[in-house]
Amino acid sequence: MTDLPVRDRLLRALDVPAEPSSDYDFTPAATVPDAPLRAAGVLAAFDAQTGRLILTKRSSSLRHHPGQIALPGGKVDPEDADATAAALREAREEVGLDPAQVEVLGLLPPHRTVTGFSMTPVLGLIHGPFTPTPEAGEVEEVFTVPFAHIAGLDHYRIERRLWRQDWRAYQTVPYGPYFIWGATARVLHSLARRLNA
Repeated sequence: MTDLPVRDRLLRALDVPAEPSSDYDFTPAATVPDAPLRAAGVLAAFDAQTGRLILTKRSSSLRHHPGQIALPGGKVDPEDADATAAALREAREEVGLDPAQVEVLGLLPPHRTVTGFSMTPVLGLIHGPFTPTPEAGEVEEVFTVPFAHIAGLDHYRIERRLWRQDWRAYQTVPYGPYFIWGATARVLHSLARRLNA
């Protein structure tokens, strides 16, 4: 199956059943807050030719999650029809990706974040040439990761750190100088498991 085109592999992965994930998955003792979640959409967009996934490094000057690696995306605004619309809008704002270049393949299960979002990952392919334009003040860098790295389950591991006076475990998938962890790594690990099912 590994010699199939990226599009075919992603479509097959979408056919594999999967459960929603959460930032609380690896910390059974943690009390999950009983509060309403805000909707968000993120774009997991792979280049249709090279299979490379686009990720961003958030600006170190941001108030929330400075310097972290993320999929382009954000909260669903009132003018957005749904999480897909939000993910495409945010990708245009954050990295200059024209929504017309994106073939939406489907949705991955939602992921609950510790910051109170129900984050829906939108799986897509980028067609045609694309030169990222990072949004000044929000995105420090735009980079890509090979499909084989994302799909390889042996690249993922679980680590722990002290967070708000408690030990919290989280998924990681480091790549070169980039430490990809938390919700982004958890979503990608869920996809990798389906790619390898």
